[in-house]
Parts: sequence; C-alpha cells; structure tokens
Amino acid sequence: MKRPKKWAVYAASIALPIALGGLFGFLTKDGMQAVLSLRQPPLMPPSWLFPAVWVVLYTLMGIGAARVWLAGRDSQTALALYAAQLGFNCLWTIFFFNLQWFAFSFFWLLVLLLLIAAMVRAFNRSAPPAGWLQLPYLAWSAFACYLNGAIWFLNR
Repeated sequence: MKRPKKWAVYAASIALPIALGGLFGFLTKDGMQAVLSLRQPPLMPPSWLFPAVWVVLYTLMGIGAARVWLAGRDSQTALALYAAQLGFNCLWTIFFFNLQWFAFSFFWLLVLLLLIAAMVRAFNRSAPPAGWLQLPYLAWSAFACYLNGAIWFLNR
C-alpha cells in the first residue's frame, strides 16, 4: 500500500484536533457562558483569547503528530498517548463547562497533564521537534489547571 504524501499527513493531522476542538467547543458553548458568569480568578484571560490559543495549540499538536507518524520510529506509543490525551482533553470540556463538575474536572486535568507530559516524552523519542512543539500545550494546560482549581475554590 502506498503511503500518503507528506502534505496530506500534515493536513489530516492538523484537521483532526481542530475539528474535535470545534465540535466540543460547539457542544459546550452554553456551559461556557454559564462558567463566565461565575466568580473568576485573578489572571483570567479575556474570553476571546481561548479559541485563538486553542487553534494554535491544536495546530501544533497536529504538526507534532504528523512528524511522529512520518518518522515511523517509536510512533505507536507516542500516537496512542496523543489519542488518549486528546480524548481526555475533549471530555474535560464536557465535565467542566456543561456539567460544572469543577472538583472532578480539576483532578481530571491533573491526569491530562500527566498524559501530555508522557506524550511530550514519547514524541521527543520519536521526532524531537514534535516533542518541543507540545510544550506550549503543556504550559497552557497547567495554566488551565490553575484556572479550574481557582474557579472551583471561588464558587464552592
């Protein structure tokens, strides 16, 4: 079987997380408005920043996944961790925004941080630039953990 062209791998790898992010953003839009009406923590960014940041992060995730897939070495574990963290990421939005399970979401996010860190390490073994591309995602997710925890604390 013929391998797809590199541009097709990159296009599909970028489109997948952006499409999932868009879908879960749509599914949680009402919950987002409800959360914004709660007491907000210090350092809470303006609401317009979140979708902009996520498009960048999902693009970096997709580029990283494509690089790992194209590298071929040690890619199975790396891509499995990628899929797991992406699923955890999507489910967190439902738990946090729609269900407003702030405590549960905080601990879920801690597990997500571990999955992202494991993915970064696995990406690094397979294609080092792919791992480096995930560091903004890890940092933003750590910041999200602060925001989640603070919203939980301020609104309990």
